[in-house]
Amino acid sequence: MAEQVEHRAARAQEKLADSADTLVDSAATQEGSADRRTQLASDRTLLAAERTYAAWMRTGLASLASGIGARALLDGLVANWLVLATAIVLILFSTFCFVAGIWREITGRALRPDPDTARLPGWLLVAFNAFLVVVDLAVLVGIAAQ
Repeated sequence: MAEQVEHRAARAQEKLADSADTLVDSAATQEGSADRRTQLASDRTLLAAERTYAAWMRTGLASLASGIGARALLDGLVANWLVLATAIVLILFSTFCFVAGIWREITGRALRPDPDTARLPGWLLVAFNAFLVVVDLAVLVGIAAQ
């Protein structure tokens, strides 16, 4: 009888040790999983910032095209001063979008932890936006000179 009790106690201790090992492994897995979720969240944040930058660029290009189109399509339909004012406001809004987009992208907060996804080079974005602002100014001068 004492032998059976000792055998049961030994089995219970083995089960308890197995449960403790499983619990330790589970805790380590959960910790690794939390770190991975944090890393993926950082990647998603970076990609969301790039989509926001793209939205600024898209809005700026649409506004630039609308300013040029307003000048071309409204000429002769409404007063010349109204056509010119509409085109100028749309082109200035386009410039604002290009400047705001790059400003938001460059001055964004640092992501913690560093994302796995590579960032677009800042110098490339600044150069592209500077080119678009120069195009805006050239169009503005061309529209105002007509």
